[in-house]
Amino acid sequence: MRKSNFALRLQSSLIEEARKVAEAEGVALNQLINVALAEKLSALRTESYFRERASRADVPKALKILEKAGKGNPPVRGDEILS
Repeated sequence: MRKSNFALRLQSSLIEEARKVAEAEGVALNQLINVALAEKLSALRTESYFRERASRADVPKALKILEKAGKGNPPVRGDEILS
């Protein structure tokens, strides 16, 4: 894995809070920032993935499949809806 240095300017209150969280988690500040950035990128990519998939969806076909789901199969023990 290639590593790069990057000068990051953060608000003093934000960096101080990040330091506290890193210390509480027992990790280096650099590691905390790396993980936080990776989580954010993952969330953004996941959102765009599902948007792209949804744009290709065939809703009438999906509804037709759902209409058939479970037909001829009565509920079994454990299928109850808990309130």
